[in-house]
Amino acid sequence: MKQASILLIYTGGTIGMMEDPITGGLSALDFGHLSDQMPELKRFNLTLHVAALEQPIDSSDVNLDSWIKIASIVEENESLYDGFVVLHGTDTMAYSASALSFMLENLKKPVIFTGSQLPIGKLRTDGKENLISAIEIAAARRDGRSVIQEVAVFFQSRLFRGNRVHKYNTENFDAFESPNFPALANVGIHIFYHHHLLYTNNAEAFRVHKKMCSDVGLLKIFPGMTPAFVESILGQTQLKGLVLETFGSGNGPQAAWFLDAIKDAIQSGMVILNVTQCNRGFVEQGRYSTSTGLAKAGVLGGADLTTEAALTKLMFVLGKELTPIEAQQMLLTPIRGELTTYSEL
Repeated sequence: MKQASILLIYTGGTIGMMEDPITGGLSALDFGHLSDQMPELKRFNLTLHVAALEQPIDSSDVNLDSWIKIASIVEENESLYDGFVVLHGTDTMAYSASALSFMLENLKKPVIFTGSQLPIGKLRTDGKENLISAIEIAAARRDGRSVIQEVAVFFQSRLFRGNRVHKYNTENFDAFESPNFPALANVGIHIFYHHHLLYTNNAEAFRVHKKMCSDVGLLKIFPGMTPAFVESILGQTQLKGLVLETFGSGNGPQAAWFLDAIKDAIQSGMVILNVTQCNRGFVEQGRYSTSTGLAKAGVLGGADLTTEAALTKLMFVLGKELTPIEAQQMLLTPIRGELTTYSEL
């Protein structure tokens, strides 16, 4: 069997830290000698190489430039490796995995994000298990093709679609969940892939999109919002897109001042995408009267998009030269498996 080749892309984060057994201090892991520090990796029939951002960063500092750098590394090495594993801090991993899922079109190979809650050098670290399993998944093939052909997140025995996850736990090792879409694979003694859920991309050429629009925002509605507060957000002239986090299945205030402010912003050219504040569920504008006004004002129903996927998809869509109608259609249509349409319910 052909030896697989995997490229690790180190961006920063807890997983890249080693603990000094004497002082207890943390220092950067030497990825150039990773197999010596993790001899378990030598048992795989694969070659492992490492690429790192010039300046590895804490995931709290991740931005559009970071995503472009990761996408560029994949683009430059796509023909050279069988798969990619992105080592990333957990705090913004859901944002990065979502962004990369949109930026990398027609993937034929896996791009697996993983990280850890504890540094890989700690005695009880979850980093080793996450890294080893992510590498094995990235190298997996079936009928001569990569089993995974999309951006995914592996964490604590589960593989998720990258644009379906969010971090929900800061304390436990199972830090991520995919509230509205099942896991792509479960890892125990064996790795069980749920093949009916996996992407199998067509013969179209792999493409990388690096133009993302940063002029987007997030407004989480709450009881007691004032007109002045809402206007301070909606009145920003440079803002091109907004994710509106609403109550329940897409509900918001019915006050005239609020709906008028939303309508004025949309008429001035802003795209507003409605997602729910609830952990699970679906935005259905018009199901209740409290969402009818938003729909009439021109707000787009975001279905079961996570906030992370909604924001990054807005950045992606608004970065393209599309007409308003084309942009709306793309936002409401699943392009990387990021949302469920009403017809699929």
